[in-house]
Amino acid sequence: MAAPLHAAPAARALQPPPAADPAAAGGLSLEARLTAVEAAMSVRLDEAAVAYEVNTAHIDTEPVDLADVITVPLTPTLQPPPQPSTPQPGTPVAALLERARARMEADGWCAGALRDESGSVCLLGAIRKEAGGDRGLEADAASVVLDTIRRRFGDHVDSVPSFNDAHGTGRIPLRMLREAASMADAKGL
Repeated sequence: MAAPLHAAPAARALQPPPAADPAAAGGLSLEARLTAVEAAMSVRLDEAAVAYEVNTAHIDTEPVDLADVITVPLTPTLQPPPQPSTPQPGTPVAALLERARARMEADGWCAGALRDESGSVCLLGAIRKEAGGDRGLEADAASVVLDTIRRRFGDHVDSVPSFNDAHGTGRIPLRMLREAASMADAKGL
């Protein structure tokens, strides 16, 4: 007689027979064992989280935006002619935001103050300087900047200054001024 092609699973032979009464056998109930395993896993996960933080503390983790990636064509002669880097906005708020962006590029960016001792400006400082005392225009521009920031980063952003101060460089605040100028121009502000 030939042996069957499919043998019975061997896993049943490896499992211990169930105890009739866990309390009588001196073992733990299923709930108690699951609680113990959960506690042990929680400890291991906490240790792993601490180890991860320690091992990666030296790594700068600023997110990379694909708009910041620079690509260089292999044959520069096949490039289209360069476009003007600064479109001329046709509305007052858009023009103010574009001037504020140019001011921040020229004077430099700072955090924690409208203007620092070296003359660098923050987002709101650049807008205020370029508004020339027109508080209504300044308020409209700051509102458009805040809307642009919230569209990009979420409604948790409280204000333009808090957003500015949350960054280590002026790269993202400058980009927000550029996007806000485009948005103001598109809205006709």
